Amino acid sequence: MDECDVVIIGAGLAGLQCARELSKRGVSTLLVDRKNTLADAVHTTGIFVRRTLEDFDLPEDCLGPAISHVTLYSPARRSLELSSPHAEFRIGKMSALYHRMLAQCQRAGVRWLLNTRYAGHSISGTDLIVRLDSSSQRREVKTRLIVGADGTNSRVARALNLDTNREWIVGVEDVFRDVPLAGPPRLHCFLDSELAPGYLAWVANDGDDAHVGVGGYPSSFEPLVAIEKFRASLNSIVDLGKAKLVERRAGRIPVGGVLKRIGNRYGLLVGDAAGAVSPLTAGGLDPCMRLSSFAAEVIADFLVSGDARVLTSYSGEPFRARFASRLWMRRVAVTFRQPLLLELGCASLRLPLLNWIAWHVFFGRGSFPDVEKQVESLLATDTSR
Repeated sequence: MDECDVVIIGAGLAGLQCARELSKRGVSTLLVDRKNTLADAVHTTGIFVRRTLEDFDLPEDCLGPAISHVTLYSPARRSLELSSPHAEFRIGKMSALYHRMLAQCQRAGVRWLLNTRYAGHSISGTDLIVRLDSSSQRREVKTRLIVGADGTNSRVARALNLDTNREWIVGVEDVFRDVPLAGPPRLHCFLDSELAPGYLAWVANDGDDAHVGVGGYPSSFEPLVAIEKFRASLNSIVDLGKAKLVERRAGRIPVGGVLKRIGNRYGLLVGDAAGAVSPLTAGGLDPCMRLSSFAAEVIADFLVSGDARVLTSYSGEPFRARFASRLWMRRVAVTFRQPLLLELGCASLRLPLLNWIAWHVFFGRGSFPDVEKQVESLLATDTSR
């Protein structure tokens, strides 16, 4: 029987970041993914915000040009221009980034299994016996902990009796090459309750690639119909006439905020499995990187100390409080989806105070709380009881 300290299920950004951080700490790690290659089924646009770019070492050649301009469109396509003096966003070349991160993991000793599914686990004393299925064999791995990095509908979360996502939107995106760029790189965001109920439609054009997508609650629209209609409406904004369609992406995006119970004695959740996505903007890359790094720190401390109480610091409770205002704003946005109300809301964003709020939503630096401060606050609260 194979043995390792940690088995990570899922090799998206969350799983790769957690594996990379564990390998730096000398933790024996097995990374498992059901895909045939890391290039299969990339779900995210891959927009990294300034705070992530400043705090994490991301390869320059895996990032597109900087974006400092946002145009927000009302349902009637009236536009509001927002700009920042900083390089606020860069679109990741996610397939290349995943492969680069995997290579770093493997050089540090992380073992990697592709085309392999998590089939469940059993408890054996203080260890887990994880069952893994591939097309050619079933294997069992003895491990101390399992990490669920397996997306919004996490099988690991259910198997560990942890919280699961109950609210999500569905996004569909087409990636184009050879799209003319008029002016500086720009993020176009469209509020349209028909094309994107409960979220928005977007065009992210940095001059390398153009990402055209829609997102919304699956009970309220047909994503494939919506994206075709959206693409047909873009003639005055982007020229897709000679563009080359290189990829279609789709997937669920959790928008209920970080889950409360994201860890226990036998495992932890990271990324979308933990609900680590902004409820308002549905931005998940910064929360993913931060929570995955924190998970690796907690795991390493536990493996060194052998004290299961270390794992109690890995909780979603302190993060949910930080997201309270964004959850409230999402409820408001979902309630007032009528085109006229959206139009009036967009018009009001031209007022100085509301314009500042819009600027802060797109360019603010609060995408995810500082993990260390949240844990210190939690520990202080526990001590005072």
